[in-house]
Formats: sequence, C-alpha cells, structure tokens
Amino acid sequence: MRFSGWRVLREGLTGNRGWRPHWRDAAPKSEYDVVIIGGGGHGLATAYYLAKNHGIANVAVLEKGYLGGGNVGRNTTIVRANYMMPGNSEFYSHSLRLWEGLEADLNYNVMHSQRGQIVLFHSDGQRDAGARRGNAMINQGDDAELLSRADLRRMVPYLDYDNARFPIYGGLLQRRAGTARHDAVAWGYARGASERGVDIIQNCEVTGIDTKGGAVTGVQTTRGAIRARKVAIIVAGRSSQVAAMAGMRLPIESHILQAFVTEGLKPCIDHVISFGMGHFYISQSDKGGLVFGGDLDMYASYAARGNLPMVEHVMEAGMTLMPMIGKARVLRSWGGIMDMTPDGSPIIDRTHIEGLYLDAGWCYGGFKAVPGSGFSMAHLVATDRHHPPAARYRLDRFRTGRGLMDEEGTGSQHNLH
Repeated sequence: MRFSGWRVLREGLTGNRGWRPHWRDAAPKSEYDVVIIGGGGHGLATAYYLAKNHGIANVAVLEKGYLGGGNVGRNTTIVRANYMMPGNSEFYSHSLRLWEGLEADLNYNVMHSQRGQIVLFHSDGQRDAGARRGNAMINQGDDAELLSRADLRRMVPYLDYDNARFPIYGGLLQRRAGTARHDAVAWGYARGASERGVDIIQNCEVTGIDTKGGAVTGVQTTRGAIRARKVAIIVAGRSSQVAAMAGMRLPIESHILQAFVTEGLKPCIDHVISFGMGHFYISQSDKGGLVFGGDLDMYASYAARGNLPMVEHVMEAGMTLMPMIGKARVLRSWGGIMDMTPDGSPIIDRTHIEGLYLDAGWCYGGFKAVPGSGFSMAHLVATDRHHPPAARYRLDRFRTGRGLMDEEGTGSQHNLH
C-alpha cells in the first residue's frame, strides 16, 4: 500500500474504508535468522535496513509493550548533526543525510521539518568554542553559520537580550537541523520492515538469552522460546538489564530525562533554540505546542517519570531565556530512560558472545541517530564488519581507555553526559 496525495483524497471522499493495517501483527515463529530485542526507533530501523540493504528478512523484532511506547516516543524530537569529535561527527552527518531522504525511502510522512537549530553563546569563550565546532561541521561536509547578536535579534526577537546574568553574544546555526514526529518515525520503519517480511511482535518481553559454547542460540520470552543465529540488544535505557541476561555488565547508567509540552499556540518559534548556559532546548510542534526539555534528573532510575525539582529547574531556564513562554500552560510531561555511557558516546559493536550484538549508550543523542544507528547496526549484524561512520563506537574502549570520545569534555561521570 503506497501513500500519495491522490490516495489520501480518494480515501477522504469514500469514508477511509480502503486503508489496511500498516504492519502485520505477527505471532512468533520458533526460529529466525536474527532476533532484535527492542521495538523502538533503533530496533525497527535495524530490521528495516537488514531487509532492504542486506536481503535478510527472516527477522523478528520483539517489543515488550507497544510500538512507540519507549524512548522513541519520549523525547523532544530534535534532529541535528552539530557534533565535533572524529567518530561522532561522521556518524551524525551520515544520519542527517538519511533523515533528508527518509520520507521518500519509507513512503511515509514522518513530518521531518528542517527548520534549523540555533545554539546560543553567552560568553566570549562559548563563542570561540562555537566557531571551532562550526568549522569542524563544515570540514565534515555539513552546514554551519556563526550568527551575531544583531543577526539573532532579526531572526529570534523574542529572546531576553537584556538579561545581565546570561547576555546573548550570538549563536551557531545549522539550517539543515530541525525536528520530526517521533512516533511516526517508529511507525514508518515498522511499516517498511513488515512489508519486506520482518515479523514485528508486540507484547513479547524477553526474559532470558540462551547461549551454548560461547555462542548465542536464542531467547526466552513471555510467548515462548525462540531460536536464533544472531541476537541484537537494542533496548536503550534497559540495556544493562537485558545484557545481564547474557552475563554481561555494561558501562552504562540509566537516568531519566524529562520533556514537556504546552497547550497549542499560534506559530511563534520557527527554529529549535538551545540555551548555552542552562541546557534548555525548545521548538514548536506542528500542532502548536511548545516542546522543551533540559537536564537529566541526575540520579539512576528505570522509572519513566521524573522529579519535581528538575521540573522547576527546566521552567526557570525557559523563563530566563524567553520570558514570553510564562503565559503558556504546560499540558503534560514525560520521562525517557537514557542509557548514559562514561564518555557520552554510543556503542555499536559485537560482544564477546558469538552472534550477540549491542546497540546502546545513546545518552542525549538517541532520536536524531535513529536512521544512522539502524543503518550501521544492520551492516554490522549482516556482515560482522563495522560500518565506517560508526567504526569508533567500540565497546572495548571502556576497558582499554583507547578511543574514548568525550564530546562534551565533562569527564567520565555518566550523568554529566
């Protein structure tokens, strides 16, 4: 079933009776070539690219709940490629290029909007760091523009330019950055994978990982045992718990990151705005709600809910940056479980168990990485070779100390990344 303007018009005039389910609600088979644990954006993208790029369609995606119920539906929907360090820069650049062709590739509207992201400077030192980052982005082949205070006043006049504590010196703009609808990304990849023969199995929790002679043989689930030649763990904040089923201890802490949305408003924010001094970021959804977030809750937790002190902290940062939002009513908030690594960069690698693969540790960068992560993880699972843009995301860097990528320069404390 392909979408088109003509099809949407025809269905609208005929009562929408011709639509079919977007993916098959499959029952688990006894054996697959590949089992993917986790039906979020990364897991579904991996399944899609396994089938599309490598012809491996005997794949099961096992999701313990419903599609879109995890981190892929619990974020602030930002898409960008403004990383600086070698390893991260290549990967996120590749992911952004995939985003730009994603809707045509999936034949699905994920509402990708390249409205641009502005990261603000509040000191001479931040401006120098922004100029350096912008040069690195341009050297990678991406776009970056350094904006003056006067440029910002013309583009985003609603910021508080008279704030003496956090004066605005300028900003770094990436015009190709923007937002997408988070759950639509999951649905689009699920639809594309299902059309290519992948079984998407919801309400199927993995309770054990079977191994024999140092190799994976399958998984135990709430819907029975499933044999598999290869198993991929792609479960975001639950990575440590699932890896423990195979006897592994990961260098990951799980922390809660809250996000918020207001009532629908008339269009007022045309870009994604990031506050350089308060770790606050905001955009406006197509429905009019202001979507924003801030720091982690700063304590380890597997509960998908946050605490009130961090709510206050995020609201204070928003009011400091743009007091105009004080009149907007906050409708709801949600918490995503972030899998934080010591250096703030992710893991896409084989494990010491033959046939067992790991995609984890995305910290704040999970949503924007969905296409790139799925593409690179599928390449690794299919060929046992690292995809070049993700070649530095090795698990053993935390054991050896070689190849660490501390993008934010905040040391080895998980919750600072």
